[in-house]
Amino acid sequence: MEAPKYVWEGAIPLQIHLHESQVTTLPPPPPALILAPRIGYLPLLAPLIKPYFSSTLPPGVDTIWFDYNGLPLRWYIPTGVLFDLLCPEPERPWKITVHFRGYPGNVLIPCEGEDSVKWSFINSLKEAAYIMNGNCKNVMNMSQSDQLELWHSVMNGNLEAYQRVSSKLKLATVDDEYASLCLQKSQQSVIETDLPEQAKTGRVPVRLYVLSVSKDFDDLDEIPRVDSWEKISYINRPVEIRKEDKCFTLHDALKILLPELFLDESLMNVKLGGVDLEDAVRNSNEDVTSDKVVEDQGQNVCKQPEACRISSSAKIKLIRIQGIEPKLEIPFSWVANNLLNPDYFLHVCVCVKVAQ
Repeated sequence: MEAPKYVWEGAIPLQIHLHESQVTTLPPPPPALILAPRIGYLPLLAPLIKPYFSSTLPPGVDTIWFDYNGLPLRWYIPTGVLFDLLCPEPERPWKITVHFRGYPGNVLIPCEGEDSVKWSFINSLKEAAYIMNGNCKNVMNMSQSDQLELWHSVMNGNLEAYQRVSSKLKLATVDDEYASLCLQKSQQSVIETDLPEQAKTGRVPVRLYVLSVSKDFDDLDEIPRVDSWEKISYINRPVEIRKEDKCFTLHDALKILLPELFLDESLMNVKLGGVDLEDAVRNSNEDVTSDKVVEDQGQNVCKQPEACRISSSAKIKLIRIQGIEPKLEIPFSWVANNLLNPDYFLHVCVCVKVAQ
């Protein structure tokens, strides 16, 4: 199966329980069993979930949200990314809880159903376009019909429709010939050969989610559960693949994204600034009315520093991209060409063991 098809057909079995505080009938309703697309978003499951639980809900206005082991799930993060990040030892089915009351506005930004998810996706696409092309005019100039078709292709998991519409945006990461060459060289363990002159420069938008743990572990089920989003760092920055580079691997990309893991210990006294994921998304969800504003946002995205300081003795224990645990030697060009989310960002989940 081709990698993009794998990404689009990937799904997570969910076992969704209604929170006990909202059960008004006896016996309580059994959990809902749903196969959720990896590239989808949890609020988009509402049309399936609300009718299932509607007969047992207390009176009031429905405002759907989800939690996992008490942690409110951020609705603008793709379902597959949430699963990769919060379930180091994959839990199947993934048991999560749905709420229709008591929206935690102090933890989650407001979500007004499909429209909120759609505009979050479109703004993410604008950010990616700016990183890749230096502007997002192609996205902002999309016709309403193309924009709607693009969004429906994501909602319905229709890869062919998505490729047809997204091709008009003229977004690309790196030359396919370059990616193919690097993959061959990687397989042959010939990393030292220079790249061909015709290889193109590529800027890959990356969203990196870093879970730092102080306790060492041998098995994934020993990783502590995440009970607060403050324990997860968020890095939103591009990785550039230049034609003069030798075969550029995932390991090389991580050096750019997490340089503090590779610096000499004497350089680790430099304190890195923080970036809050909620603030970043709140800013990106604001409606953009001019290309200048988006360019300003794009510059901020490119310059965001690391969200936490990591010890020089830290060690990467786990990497997941679209449910795959890739080897560090894999060509980054292949990853960028095949494992991007529909918003043209590469969402990477990393677990790092840090010294206490």
